[in-house]
Amino acid sequence: MKSTVETLSPTRVRLAIEVPFVELEPSLKKAYREIASQVNVPGFRRGKVPAAVIDQRVGRGTVLNEAVQDAIPENILAAVREHDVKTLGRPEVEITEFNDGDALKFTAEVDVRPEITLPDLSTVEVTVDELQIDESEIDAQVASLRERFATLKTVERAAQEGDYVQIDLAATVDGEEVPGGSATNISHEVGSKQLLPGLDEVLVGLSASDSSTFQTQLVGGDFAGRDADVSVTVRTVKEKELPPLDDDFAQLASEFDTLDELRGDIRERVSRSKKIEQIYAARDRALEQMVAAAEVPAPDGVVREEVEHRKQAMVDQLERIGASLEEYLTSEEKTEEQIDAELKDAATEGVKIQLLLDTLADAEQVQVSDDEFGHEIVHRAQRAGMAPQQYYDQLVRSGAAGAVYGDVRRGKALAMVMERIKITDSAGNPISMDELRAANGEEHDHEH
Repeated sequence: MKSTVETLSPTRVRLAIEVPFVELEPSLKKAYREIASQVNVPGFRRGKVPAAVIDQRVGRGTVLNEAVQDAIPENILAAVREHDVKTLGRPEVEITEFNDGDALKFTAEVDVRPEITLPDLSTVEVTVDELQIDESEIDAQVASLRERFATLKTVERAAQEGDYVQIDLAATVDGEEVPGGSATNISHEVGSKQLLPGLDEVLVGLSASDSSTFQTQLVGGDFAGRDADVSVTVRTVKEKELPPLDDDFAQLASEFDTLDELRGDIRERVSRSKKIEQIYAARDRALEQMVAAAEVPAPDGVVREEVEHRKQAMVDQLERIGASLEEYLTSEEKTEEQIDAELKDAATEGVKIQLLLDTLADAEQVQVSDDEFGHEIVHRAQRAGMAPQQYYDQLVRSGAAGAVYGDVRRGKALAMVMERIKITDSAGNPISMDELRAANGEEHDHEH
């Protein structure tokens, strides 16, 4: 085999490969064997059909074609190794010349990892928002906790917004009862808009035993799209009573003895979550800065594949919740072209970051241990609800184990970035990764 490599762009090369006919012999024999095992020829046992009979029955051209398809991938691989080409994605192959008995000549265009000049990590500086906690944030969390321990008390007055009522409903269209349009003793929060449009407006001002009617448009059933008259009768009105904010409440709602201790714990949790936000902000800004400084180009073919992958994942996710892409586009008020453009922007940025981290991992000779790889497999298997071995076997079958290995390696390279860059907050205070990591670790402990 002879091969040459031509650089088309910083992210694409064309390999020109010539394979002498004699080197196609193993692929040709394999093609005859495979076709012989598939064809039925009277007088010959399956798999024992001579080449001449196959040429006559199936055609020499078909055999040659199968042999060429078998030979191309391994010859591309040999050329890639010979020229030390760092390929990305799938090659586009074009056969330029091939006749029976002559050399096979073909080209393979493939995206390659561009040469990237890495910035010195110690020169990368990022600023994140200063960690500030307003008392109102603590108040909001306490209020939310207090709502969970509210009780309902029956009152002898007209319903107001925020009250809970027990009601009976009956819907009719032109005097005819709507099938399934009646319900008794439903609990409903006035003003929550959880039931029929128009209901909340008539409930305000009604007391126990009062009735009223309103019109609403039906959305399902035999009368979908038609206006229905709905009569509503209030059985009881209850107001929500919140527990007093004192030490007793702290003991009821948490493991703490005093309200001050409860508020202190909430403050710590808010602080931890804001520190984690700082990590993510620092990471995103550092990568954005480094990608720009290194002027990382994004290979078109790899971006195209990534867009297809992301779009398919999006469609699968929508199908799991019983929705279609069309419904999603309608709800988001976007066209498919807009979604494609958004996916392309995100995929381009994602590919550039991967290339940057791969280059860094090579430069720093980052290795992934069996333990680290195994830990990632266990973690992903848990998320997928599968046994680790079953998940790993599936990865190997689909050829995706290498991609997971690459993700782990890039993760280690990213951790190295975060260790070496300078992070300060908007007030000029230096931020240490140790402190942020401690917060992140505590957060994971709380998750488990």
